Amino acid sequence: QDITGLNIYSQKTEEFEFIPGPVFTNILLADEINRATPRTQAALLEAMEERAVTVDGKSRELGKPFIVIATENPVETTGTFPLPEAELDRFMVKLTMGDISVEDEVKILERFIVDSPNKDISPVVKAEEIVEAAKTVRSVTVNKAVMNYIVGISDATRNSSKLFSGVSPRASLNLMRISQSFAAISGREFVTPDDVRYLAPFVFAHRIITSSGISNLVETRNIIREIITAVSVPVEDWK
Repeated sequence: QDITGLNIYSQKTEEFEFIPGPVFTNILLADEINRATPRTQAALLEAMEERAVTVDGKSRELGKPFIVIATENPVETTGTFPLPEAELDRFMVKLTMGDISVEDEVKILERFIVDSPNKDISPVVKAEEIVEAAKTVRSVTVNKAVMNYIVGISDATRNSSKLFSGVSPRASLNLMRISQSFAAISGREFVTPDDVRYLAPFVFAHRIITSSGISNLVETRNIIREIITAVSVPVEDWK
């Protein structure tokens, strides 16, 4: 109910009325998601997988597009709950922001010197335009040889001695989709093996469990890169 919403009895209509929660949006920002309770994370898991939520036995569809962006504090652990593997698998990529440069930090001070620039924020794209862009991305060609390359990398993670657990078929699908997106913004109508090789560490690293217990994202990405080197790159015509 924290994010899905709830049914409230209305004395005026003498009926229960559904009050939608914050999950009924196009872009959901889950700030410090690892502070959410397991119950809340379970509700979010259903939303990310089914694009719908169930409240009091009734399933309600979410809007299109429905995109979840989450943050987490990698340092503080008090009052946090580790994300289950099933939920991690629903996130396409995991990125680290790193430290801000001195030049960029000065620019932030300059922007806020008089007033907050946030008050001038306005929409830059409509929801319908995002849906149409997604359709365009899915029209990008992925040759069978490139598909085999994607699955080959995924399969290599499942058979690596460095990993206790490899990636799921969902990871392969996500890698294909993000490769299509990367090709589209690069002005191409087809995915190349180079796209796949470059993007795989960003898609796979947060999903794997290493045999040595390493959880540092930079190190797990390097492990994925090592695994990729052992997978044959398609040399046939993949356009």
